[in-house]
Amino acid sequence: MRSALWVGRVLRRIAIVVSVARETITVERESGEVLCERCLVADTFWTRLRGLMGRNELTADEGLLIRPAGSVHTFFMRFAIDVVFLDRNDGVVKVVSGLRPWRVAAARRARRVLELSEGVCARAGLAVGERLELVPGIPKRRA
Repeated sequence: MRSALWVGRVLRRIAIVVSVARETITVERESGEVLCERCLVADTFWTRLRGLMGRNELTADEGLLIRPAGSVHTFFMRFAIDVVFLDRNDGVVKVVSGLRPWRVAAARRARRVLELSEGVCARAGLAVGERLELVPGIPKRRA
């Protein structure tokens, strides 16, 4: 009984630490077109571990940038996502559209992974070889 209480307290503390990424960026194409207006940055062990697990949805203007990462999984997720693998110069290495829950995706040469709402890549016509810009700070207004 005591061990169960101890484990419960530890898990609650971990849940507080693991909460959510703190930094928000905007992801744009080289042309200035906004691909993701509010993109959280997961760059610590705990924020990368949590990722999008526990969320019910991801709106069209939200995303998650995981760095460093060359692969992702959608275990314990409740919805499908689009995944964009980026190299060290933020060039698109691979695009996986509609990655459903309980799947894994990876790409060689990928250093960062951008997780977006399902269908965003298709609507934007995102292709391998494009270069994205990660703009820190307050998101720009759409034109």
